[in-house]
Amino acid sequence: MKGKKKAAFSLQWQMLAGFLVGLILGLVVHAGARDAAWVDFATTYVTEPVGQIFLRLLFMLVIPLLVSALIVGIAEMGEIRSLQRVGLKTLAYTLIVSSIAVAISITLVNWLRPGEGVDPAQARAMLDQAGDGARAILARGGETPKGVDALLAMVPDNIVRAMANNDILAVMVFALFFGIGMVLVPTERTRVLLTAVEGLFEVTMRLMGLVIRIAPIAIACFMFNLAAQFGWELLERLSAYAGVVLLALGLQMFGVYSLLLALIARRSPLRFFASAQEAIVMAFATASSNATLPTAIMVAEERLHLPRRISRFVLTIGATANQNGTAMFEGITVLFLAQFFGIELDWAQQITVMLVCILGGVGTAGVPAGSLPVVAMILGMVGVPPEGIGLVLGVDRFLDMCRTTLNVTGDLVAATVISAGEEEEQEEAVA
Repeated sequence: MKGKKKAAFSLQWQMLAGFLVGLILGLVVHAGARDAAWVDFATTYVTEPVGQIFLRLLFMLVIPLLVSALIVGIAEMGEIRSLQRVGLKTLAYTLIVSSIAVAISITLVNWLRPGEGVDPAQARAMLDQAGDGARAILARGGETPKGVDALLAMVPDNIVRAMANNDILAVMVFALFFGIGMVLVPTERTRVLLTAVEGLFEVTMRLMGLVIRIAPIAIACFMFNLAAQFGWELLERLSAYAGVVLLALGLQMFGVYSLLLALIARRSPLRFFASAQEAIVMAFATASSNATLPTAIMVAEERLHLPRRISRFVLTIGATANQNGTAMFEGITVLFLAQFFGIELDWAQQITVMLVCILGGVGTAGVPAGSLPVVAMILGMVGVPPEGIGLVLGVDRFLDMCRTTLNVTGDLVAATVISAGEEEEQEEAVA
């Protein structure tokens, strides 16, 4: 286990190194040789193909990963049979609080607009250099249904066609219903089917881990292309983006969570954060909700004194399903990159992004860089060049640590709020 954590941590530093190498080389080229023939040759035949291969591998695996993760996450709530009230409350809490988190994110990005300020002519030039893959994605983005059509498109009439078209929201709605169906039919055959889906998830996660290993090289290529095109302006936009992410995470953690603790759980937010500090520090250090789960369970039972049957259920489900920080990061990243490339997303498209981020929070693996495939897919879905992920991945290590801290804290808040509700109902029953 220690070896795995060390490898994951090492990979994050490799990604940071790739980011810095690509950025520095790109800035040097932008300053002294932007129009040189060799630069055009390097971007066309070296850096662009490497980045495209990385993105294609991600897109190849993202559908089976999200479908299997979402089905398993919902099906694991099979304990609703024995903990029906707790299970339903956990599901409702997750959806409501995740909606608040993503709404905060989208509001901040639209208000502060961290991606604006780039020269439109340069942005268009970058789009022209993005290659056939990005142009095809842009064409699909222009065909995105709106209004009532967008609502109808969420429910697929042919799941195979939805997968082939990378219609991520329709695929996730199917996975959500399929998972609910497995909860409703707890037979021996469905248990075998669930085992097969878990196997698909494990295989896809393993393959995704192999793909992520080439991320440092891909990030260097992405950043070289972007920095050679945009120069120092890139750093200004990146700083604004990181600031908005941290502001959104802070509002959710110290604003929304404090209100939930004080008004619903009837607990002091200051005492809660003091009691939960061990899990908070562990989450920040590992950037993994799954790795922090044992510590979170210990904190819930020994520091917060929550009922074991409730805390273990809520925290186990929450490690993969209740990821407010991940949902916020995904929403901010997509809208930031849309602004950066001068692509205006209307409210219908932004609501679609919000829905996908909420469901993506349920289906995202609780490991470092687990949100990467979801972000890439959402970018393609709304017509934003997925090459833009190279912009944010270099600073993602620190942001990943921060959003994981919010994820784990959110799980403990959920367990505290739901436990308080259960205690009240038990007292009423006794009376």
